[in-house]
Order: sequence, then C-alpha cells, then structure tokens
Amino acid sequence: MAKKVWKAGTFIYPIPAVMVSCGDMEKSNIITVGWTGILNTDPAIVYISVRPERYSYNIIKEKKEFVINLTNEDLAFATDWCGVRSGSKFDKFSEMKLTKEKANYVEAPLIKEAPVSVECRVIEEKTYGTHTTFIAEVLCINADEKYIDENGSFDISKCDLIAYANGGYYALGEKIGKFGYSVEKKKKTKPDKVKVVPRNAKRKIKENKFLEKESRNAKLIPRPRKKANRINDKPIRRKKNKHSL
Repeated sequence: MAKKVWKAGTFIYPIPAVMVSCGDMEKSNIITVGWTGILNTDPAIVYISVRPERYSYNIIKEKKEFVINLTNEDLAFATDWCGVRSGSKFDKFSEMKLTKEKANYVEAPLIKEAPVSVECRVIEEKTYGTHTTFIAEVLCINADEKYIDENGSFDISKCDLIAYANGGYYALGEKIGKFGYSVEKKKKTKPDKVKVVPRNAKRKIKENKFLEKESRNAKLIPRPRKKANRINDKPIRRKKNKHSL
C-alpha cells in the first residue's frame, strides 16, 4: 500500500514520558516532559524541551538544573496528572504521594519512587518556536538497587517502563533482540561423541543377552516332582502277611 502524505508535525513515536523535578527540597515542582532525549555520549548530554508558559520553565531557567525521572507502570497515573496540573496551584509531590529524595549534585529533589533519576545541569538554551530546549550535562545517575542484579548490572526489563505515543501511554513489550545481534556470529555447537563398540564386544553383549534370556526361561519351566512313598504326606505302612514267617 502507498503511504499517505500529511503535513509536517511531531510524529516520531514512541518516546519516553519522564517526570522532571526542579526547584529545591523546600520548594519544588514536577513537570511531565515528552520532548526529551540524548544528544551526546561522552560527555553525556541530554535535553528537555519546555513551553515558556509552563510553571516549571522559570524555575529551570533560574536554577539551571533539573532531574529527569524515568517512569514505570506504577507511576503512569502520576505521570499524566503532573502533566495536566500546574505547580502554581498544586503541590504535586504531596498530591501524588511521591517522596522527595536529596540529590548528590543538584538542589532539585529526586523522585524516590522512580526507578532511575538523572541529575542534570543546564549548559545551553535554545528557543525554536513553541518550546525552549534546555541542553544539559548529566552529572550522575541514581538507580534503584532492586533493579540491579548480582553482577552489578542494571536490569531495565524489570522496571516496567512506559512510553508515550500519539496521545497514549504504553507499556513496553518483550525484548526481541540486542544491539548488534543481527551481525553476531552464531556459536558452533560441538556434535555429541558417538561411542564406537568393537565387534568382539558386540558379540559378547549378544551372548550375554542370550544367556540371560535362557536363564529366565529355565526358571519358568516347572521341575518334575520325585515320587515319594507317602500318600497325602503320610508314610505308607505295609500290611504284614499272617502266613509270613
């Protein structure tokens, strides 16, 4: 089928739906952000795009720092609620019963219930029209210990992360591959070793099986009983002849 042509718009989905915390431990706010992502690996550079009319915009612009908190299925309701309610009217931490946790490098609080919290410091701002993009350096990553396995690796499959696509929140599906699996060489499996039995040994095995079979058959044949001088298990007594000497 042919593709239908639409006018230009934002249709790169799915995308992460994150809760961005800003401010400080006393006065803070949470804003839900969909326009977020990675710009560079080393150093680690990320971004968030925020409309200037949002309550958190001035807080981030003034503090020059924020925390990106990844969201999971347990936080789906709070993620949506924090995106449609204004921090000027609600204490979002209190309303959603979320816990503030002190960060390591920034004044903005972490959301304790989030599986991962990324501390960021703004290094550049760019306005493209409806949104201002805050480009930030990642200072550190805070990962919940319950998602770290015995090898010290973070098992992201256990987080139950959610994504946003075309107005809806979605749970992530099953893992279908890993980076580079399409060109990964398959490991050669060694064939099972076949035991070679010598001819003489085969002959002995057959002879042993034959002898065992004959022995079993011999046990099944009833042996003839010997004639006894007893009738009904009593000894036979011969009558004496009166005329015998």
